[in-house]
Amino acid sequence: MSVSLTEYLDTIPQGRLGIIAMKGCEDLAKRVSDQILECRAQFQNASTTNLHLKGYHRDSYIIKANFPRFATGEGKAVITESIRGYDLFIITDCFNYNVTYKMYNLKDANGEPLQVPMSPDDHFADLKRVISACAGKAKRITVVMPMLYEGRQHRRTARESLDCALALQELENMGVSNIITIDAHDPRVQNSIRIGFESVAPTYQMIKAIAKSLNNNIKFSPENTMMIAPDEGAMGRCVYYAQVLGVELGMFYKRRDYATVIDGRNPIVSHEFLGDNVEGKDVIVVDDMISSGDSMIDVCKQLKALKAKRIFVFSSFGLFTSGLERFDKAFEEGLFDKIFTTNVVYQTPELLTRDWYYSVDMSKYLALIIDTLNHDRSVSPFLNPIQKINDYIEKYNLK
Repeated sequence: MSVSLTEYLDTIPQGRLGIIAMKGCEDLAKRVSDQILECRAQFQNASTTNLHLKGYHRDSYIIKANFPRFATGEGKAVITESIRGYDLFIITDCFNYNVTYKMYNLKDANGEPLQVPMSPDDHFADLKRVISACAGKAKRITVVMPMLYEGRQHRRTARESLDCALALQELENMGVSNIITIDAHDPRVQNSIRIGFESVAPTYQMIKAIAKSLNNNIKFSPENTMMIAPDEGAMGRCVYYAQVLGVELGMFYKRRDYATVIDGRNPIVSHEFLGDNVEGKDVIVVDDMISSGDSMIDVCKQLKALKAKRIFVFSSFGLFTSGLERFDKAFEEGLFDKIFTTNVVYQTPELLTRDWYYSVDMSKYLALIIDTLNHDRSVSPFLNPIQKINDYIEKYNLK
């Protein structure tokens, strides 16, 4: 992390920094803690009382917490060290289904203890438990929830629940001061609460990742590259990419069968393309998440039919809810060249071995945001890193 000493001397930390890793987030939290340690080590010998705050320099900023469960499946949270006066950051991944627990001595088909995977509801319940365990002792609590819980249920289109707004209001009522998320499905959900809410985009990290993975073998120019929105909801993200990279923009819109509901959604009948000719160009498809992947693969298939040269996919969250086999098959058929998603949600070991996959590390970015907030400085430069992207593109083009 690149931070000047002057920036540190101008501000006093809100309190001693502490990071609580919810179950399944231990590795990400350790990466973030290590990044902050590396940054603060640069100024360890600075002759200023601001940096001599007790607990400012530690071996780790991780606060130990346990989440035991009773035989019924009920849980609780236990913080095993003092947090009085701490500026706490709680990192949670509500979509980590690799975390399991036992309940009622249930057995699987082989007679082994049945491991029940934690659902998003389970993770959110544990988040509320650990906030409750703080019992007003922390100076400030910030929830770092990279993929927003119930983020897709952000508005009413019928007589239905408004889950995301209710969840945010629960956190506000429990004393949370800030919520940090990445690429919220609809950032307007922040209008439901009065506390701080920041949705940061991985734009800079994605651009660096594709350049690195291709050994700088991609040209960001209108003649060579094009950004594609797979639906109207992704247009905002694609417009931003197109503007900072100086390339053209295209869009698909989804024709749905509104007379039918499957798995709670209206099925997509077809994708229709709007935009300039993509023939012979590298195209980058941008969306906030890959769920089952059916829609994304269909978009790639249509782009290939339009004679696109290479197809890359940027997605903040790769859930792959229907498995990896369909992506393996699509890759073998040449429908896409590489998929980029961040490491802030659970990634299976199998996914990390795929030739078509690239994991974009966000730990340094999150560490910079956390350290900045702890020093009570503005995070505006991270919300819109246009200058940083422009500087990188300028250097990249010179290469």
